[in-house]
Amino acid sequence: MFVEKTVAEFTETLASKEPVPGGGGASALIGAIGIALGNMVGEYTVGKKKYADVEDEIKSLMEKAQKLREDFIELVDEDARVFAPLARAYKIPADQPDRDEIMETALRMACSVPMNIMRKCAEALDVIAEFAEKGSQVVISDAGCGAIACGSALQAAALNVFINTKSMKDRNYAERLNEEAEALIEKYAKHADEIYRVVIDKVR
Repeated sequence: MFVEKTVAEFTETLASKEPVPGGGGASALIGAIGIALGNMVGEYTVGKKKYADVEDEIKSLMEKAQKLREDFIELVDEDARVFAPLARAYKIPADQPDRDEIMETALRMACSVPMNIMRKCAEALDVIAEFAEKGSQVVISDAGCGAIACGSALQAAALNVFINTKSMKDRNYAERLNEEAEALIEKYAKHADEIYRVVIDKVR
């Protein structure tokens, strides 16, 4: 499992010619880091008299953040698992009768995880926005860092969707995925930037 490697080991494998982990797994890890930074804001908020009126909300956000972090971590290894069949499919001879069918199935699988990473990034950004608004201002910069991380993870995961939908024979299916991915980018890349600007205004 890649998530059990040290940071040095993970990045060394990432930098190698090994097919996994790749952009999808890296996106999931970046998302996990982003939402962890959001949760840290919660840790510095609960128990403080100054924020007593929002403590219940912060605790609820922390529960969501913890679940999202766990989901992202699972997606690191899940991305490697679903990419393996695609890597094998590309090696099938072009004249093999069932190559197209195998390839199409593999492409759908390979898209499933980065698509899910994008959805999780959207959820994470909504949570981080609330941490930035209601959490301890002492660590608000970490909320900004978390937002930028999740925004970047969102866009990075999208690339892993698009590179696979481009090769799909079923264009209707491919375009449905493309449309969802583009809608998430349109809304949540902007959302990440908005959170960042709010934080910048508060820390400068």
